[in-house]
Amino acid sequence: MPKSPPRAWQRMLSGRRLDLLDPTPVDIEIEDIAHGLAFVARWNGQTRGDFAYSVAEHALLVEQICGRFKPDWAPKWRLAALLHDAPEYVIGDMISPVKAAVGPSYGALDDRLTAAIHLRFGLPAVLPKPVKTLIKKADRISAWLEATQLAGFAVPEADRFFGRPDPACVDGLTLVLRPPVQSRDAFTARHTALMAAL
Repeated sequence: MPKSPPRAWQRMLSGRRLDLLDPTPVDIEIEDIAHGLAFVARWNGQTRGDFAYSVAEHALLVEQICGRFKPDWAPKWRLAALLHDAPEYVIGDMISPVKAAVGPSYGALDDRLTAAIHLRFGLPAVLPKPVKTLIKKADRISAWLEATQLAGFAVPEADRFFGRPDPACVDGLTLVLRPPVQSRDAFTARHTALMAAL
């Protein structure tokens, strides 16, 4: 008897069945994304505190930093910033060394999921380069903040890996750990607000 191919889909709490090899926008729900990201730990969980620092919290921070750079940025680009790591609700948060070890197949999977997520929420499948560049800049600043406030990096070490951010863009940004349910609710609420502003 021929062997059946390995299962490449995941059942979501919403009841949706997401095919990882061929994801479609109709199988994507914000509640699934928010729930998944709130329970995925950044830094492989190697952070100080009683709760993991989740990808949902990271996404909220990146969107906030983008808003500091461009206070009048269109809501759709703020939404893109909030969703910049959304595929991790099903594939997890791989640290950079693991991504390098996995190779290009990880990037292809991430790109497929990102395109489906973007289309689901009215964004272009591929973001314009200036939008992607600003989100990446905010992502690196977020990594620096997380590294120095939560992950045990000394400032010179974080500077070497992530670049030293302009003090003005990180002024007053103190990272707070909270239970996953609170992170999930905050992510969902921000998504709702941005969708309403589109």
